[in-house]
Amino acid sequence: MVEFRATTICAVRRGKDDICIGGDGQVTMGETAIMKAGAKKVEKIYRNSVLVGFAGSVADAFSLREKFEKKLEEHGGNLKRAAVALAQLWRMDKAMRNLEALMIVADREAMLIISGTGEVIEPDQDFVAIGSGGNYAYAAANALFNNTDMGAREIVEKSLQIAASICVYTNSNISIETLEKEEA
Repeated sequence: MVEFRATTICAVRRGKDDICIGGDGQVTMGETAIMKAGAKKVEKIYRNSVLVGFAGSVADAFSLREKFEKKLEEHGGNLKRAAVALAQLWRMDKAMRNLEALMIVADREAMLIISGTGEVIEPDQDFVAIGSGGNYAYAAANALFNNTDMGAREIVEKSLQIAASICVYTNSNISIETLEKEEA
C-alpha cells in the first residue's frame, strides 16, 4: 500500500500576541516521489482562534483535525479540554487507534502536540516542530528563540527554511498562519 505523507510543521509563541504556525508544502508518495509541492498543512480553526498544523499520513491528519475541531466546539474552544477529550476518544475507538498523524495546536493560552495514538503533549518551551524535518526545524527554532529577539513568524519561517535545506521530505513552499493581536 502506497502512503501519502505530509511533513514538517513548526510553531512558536512569544507571549499571548505573537503566535505562529507554519508548514512546508510537500506531500510525498511512498519513499521516492513528490506527489504535491504546494499543499497547505496549517490553518486557523474555531472562529480563527486556534492554529493547527499536521504531519503524517494525509488522510489520517485530516481525520484528526476534523475530530479535534468537533471537540473544540463541544468544549467551548477550551484547547486543553478538547485535546484530552480527543485523546480519550482515540483510546476507546479501535478504528482510530492506529492513525499515523501528529498535529500541533495552539491558541493564546497553550500549545500542544496531539498524536493519532491519543497522546497529548505540552512542550516545555514555547516552540515545537513535528514531521520528518521536525528535528531540524526544532533545532533551528530553539537556537533562534533562545538567542535572538526575532518574532514568532520570523522564527517559524527561518526554521522551516533550514529544515527544507536539509530534509528531503521538506520543501520551501511554506504556508504560515498567525493569531491576530487581541482587541483591547
